[in-house]
Amino acid sequence: MTIAPRHFRIATLPGDGIGNEVVPAAISVLDVLGEINGIRFDWKTQEWGCEYFLRTGRMMPDDALEQIAGDDAIFLGAVGAPGVPDHESLWGMLIPIRREFDQYVNLRPARLLAGVPTPLAGVVPADLDMAVIRENVEGEYSRIGGRLYAGTPHEMVIQESVFTRRGVERVMNYAFELASRRRGDVTSATKSNGIVFTMPFWDEIFAERSAAHPGVTTQQYHIDALVAHFVLDPKRFDVVVASNLFGDILTDLGAAVAGSIGIAPSANINPERLHPSMFEPVHGSAPDIAGQGIANPVGQIWSGAMMLDHLGEADAAAQLMKAIEGVLADGIKTRDLGGTATTVEVAAAIVDRLKADAT
Repeated sequence: MTIAPRHFRIATLPGDGIGNEVVPAAISVLDVLGEINGIRFDWKTQEWGCEYFLRTGRMMPDDALEQIAGDDAIFLGAVGAPGVPDHESLWGMLIPIRREFDQYVNLRPARLLAGVPTPLAGVVPADLDMAVIRENVEGEYSRIGGRLYAGTPHEMVIQESVFTRRGVERVMNYAFELASRRRGDVTSATKSNGIVFTMPFWDEIFAERSAAHPGVTTQQYHIDALVAHFVLDPKRFDVVVASNLFGDILTDLGAAVAGSIGIAPSANINPERLHPSMFEPVHGSAPDIAGQGIANPVGQIWSGAMMLDHLGEADAAAQLMKAIEGVLADGIKTRDLGGTATTVEVAAAIVDRLKADAT
């Protein structure tokens, strides 16, 4: 009896800059992996992004979220381009997707892969394998506030942070549950010695969640000390949970110590699966190298592995990670990692490794 392939419909948003190079490269890899594993992808490509904004005044259509709400996942390349203010591109596309689809977990692995150079002296792959959980829909990134008396000596700006018990509890619960499947330790990022209301509230809930998960050990650091330890002793960290702003900063640092922001993946997850989750590399649109064919596709491809895992295809995700690691260990790397391979050559090498491993 012939078994029909598992079929996934993916909202595909290459976006801007190198997103238009790394997304096709990742799709070429995922399609081959799908053939090997009996998985079929329907890539629903949308042209939304900064070019769309320059034509229409919007980053995406009014009904954009309705168009993709029924898809199994969202595969995003990058957002941002010269000529479009960052607040327009971010708040016009990326943040609405995260918030309307309640993707309240931003999961970013920081893992040193074999063959990837790290700026940290004496650190080997076994020393750097953490997952940073960033609260993704509230916290410091709110639109509450404003400006008064602009352009006068009395000008003032107010920006409010929003922390809710529901929002903090659920992201911390996710972190504890993830740690229970990893090495069993959660670190909280705080700054309660200087931020008088939100961070003590964060600490209180962390203590409550810790008591509810007695099988998981915990650590708590002020953010300034935590960034130092990321560099000086990354081995001490397993799962790190942080607010929206602190998580944003920590995850870029995690990508840097793991060798390059070009290989860093991320997942914007709605754990209840009431809405599609979104998978994207951390690197951004990189307009300085866009169109040159030298962008690192590993962050996008690794994000594809995270997407597969979320879709229940853990074996295929593991195959893909094995192929990525094998290619990097063989020295097939783009310029940001000290190599000379192009975007297409790295993707082709991963395809070749997948095919070889499947025989």
